[in-house]
Amino acid sequence: MAWGGLGVLAFSFTFPASRAALPAFGAVTVGLGRAVVAAALAAACLVAARSPRPSRAHLRRLVLVAAGVVVGFPICSSLALQDTTSAHGAVLIGLLPAATAAVAVVRGGERPPWSFWAACGLGVATVLVFAAVQGAGQLRVADLWLLAAVALGALGYAEGGALARELGGWQVISWALLIALPVVAPLAALGLLLHPPVDPSPAAWLGLAYVSVISMFAGFFAWYRGLAAGGIARIAQLQLAQPMLTLVWSALLLAEHIGPPTIAAGLAVVAAVALTQRTRHHPAKESR
Repeated sequence: MAWGGLGVLAFSFTFPASRAALPAFGAVTVGLGRAVVAAALAAACLVAARSPRPSRAHLRRLVLVAAGVVVGFPICSSLALQDTTSAHGAVLIGLLPAATAAVAVVRGGERPPWSFWAACGLGVATVLVFAAVQGAGQLRVADLWLLAAVALGALGYAEGGALARELGGWQVISWALLIALPVVAPLAALGLLLHPPVDPSPAAWLGLAYVSVISMFAGFFAWYRGLAAGGIARIAQLQLAQPMLTLVWSALLLAEHIGPPTIAAGLAVVAAVALTQRTRHHPAKESR
């Protein structure tokens, strides 16, 4: 619980940091350039620790982690945040814990009780209603990008959490970053050519540094360790508290207006995470 909570705290600053960096650097640099910086840190850590290379079976699973959390979630969420606020995006990302639990059931063999799923359903219903109300009765393009980010992030979280039991949390994200590097590095370079930085402010540089070092690398140390130790489906529900934290940071750091509907939605997902933590869950043995 403590490791998972530390990971959620680290990730809760991601959207405000991305919003601060996007106007100056663009979605491709913020979404994929962060992985290039993080991959350099990962390589240094792996060399320093003399970590053995993962097996072929592990490599196949690491590709899924890379596709989900190194490429998919960052670029989809960055594209979404170009057209919506950090606060709005944070509430929709409240779907991520339920999606992660669903992937864990399919790929990891975990079987939470019905009360767990009822609490998840409360969080899912809340964010869907919130998105529809904010979009005048329909989902916007930015919402679709966020839903894609949720799906890809859930895959990376569930697979990475299961794999962390075998490789260790920091090794999982480190190898995933290196696997993705041949793809993300050329795309990030192309993004810089097409969208050169436009007079980046100190806040923009700080935002880019945060998503590169913390969101894309260091935060996963705690997050994957928590998922591995506490069960993917259960610990993933801690992320239902992330929207409320991000709302606070969005108001304090970006001066975004947080209206009553956004606050109500945030409180509802916090209630949902409290309910999920009252259910008993024993993680099943991971399927290979």
